[in-house]
Amino acid sequence: MANRTDDFYPTRLERPLQSFERKDPVVHSQGEARANGPLSEAELDQYERNGFLVFNNFLDKETVQRFRDDLRAYEDDDSILHSEGTITEPGKQEIRSIFGIHELSDRFDKLTRDRRILDMVHQLLGSDAYIHQSRINYKPGFNGKGFNWHSDFETWHAEDGMPRMRAVSFSISLTDNNPFNGPLMLVPGTHKTWFPCVGRTPEDNYQSSLKKQELGVPSQKDLDRMIRENGIETATGGAGSLIIFECNVMHGSNANMSPWPRSNLFFVYNSVENQLEKPFCGNRPRPDFLGNRTNTDALVPVDSPDLRRTG
Repeated sequence: MANRTDDFYPTRLERPLQSFERKDPVVHSQGEARANGPLSEAELDQYERNGFLVFNNFLDKETVQRFRDDLRAYEDDDSILHSEGTITEPGKQEIRSIFGIHELSDRFDKLTRDRRILDMVHQLLGSDAYIHQSRINYKPGFNGKGFNWHSDFETWHAEDGMPRMRAVSFSISLTDNNPFNGPLMLVPGTHKTWFPCVGRTPEDNYQSSLKKQELGVPSQKDLDRMIRENGIETATGGAGSLIIFECNVMHGSNANMSPWPRSNLFFVYNSVENQLEKPFCGNRPRPDFLGNRTNTDALVPVDSPDLRRTG
């Protein structure tokens, strides 16, 4: 396939291409919009430097429990278990991920539009936003598998057609994330660099990659260099903690070898000025539950007494 002239981040290539500096800002708002948002200048500087922020106790225990009760009901719902948006562990029936989680209930939908979250989204993206993707990632005790090192943007760019790095993930932990149950691991500073990956993308690659990602993963040589230079940080914290991470930061997680399950909500916000185009890998687009092309109007903030923040 010929290279597209509008492809600023080539990947899924036949031959290796050297990494290069990203072409987009990390924090997109400027002036008063940057200064008057909920994130302080120190927090914005940390986000620009590391590519992520962690806030412990973002939601109170009662609110977290209501979400966990909802999720427990979904685990026992055969229609959800057998839907295309539900991904099970390789070779098992245990749930790995449920996509489109914000469309399952008003509570999840309101959480994506909660004013305290959206104000941070607007400050980081410098515009209104919509949900590109939502999911719940499970890691059952002893059986939850890991996720290989990857940049989310690499997949969203190649397989969904997201043109620029103007998206952000908000992850809320619904269980304690400790060093033993496979917490999110991030390589700080890697969001500043683009690492092109090698390999052609098969049609419907998501059907296997969501169980075990092998394509769109940097070479071991690149991983070795970036980890030695930047180190690894684990996003541990109690239930209700919030992790905000930039779309291009390198991250992954180990298998859960403990008896303690790990469940995290993920809401991916994309700028309304960064609408999806044709996938840059040349294939047809992935389903809407992975790369939303239908409901892309700007999210309207809500104030919900059902979503109380601690502190």
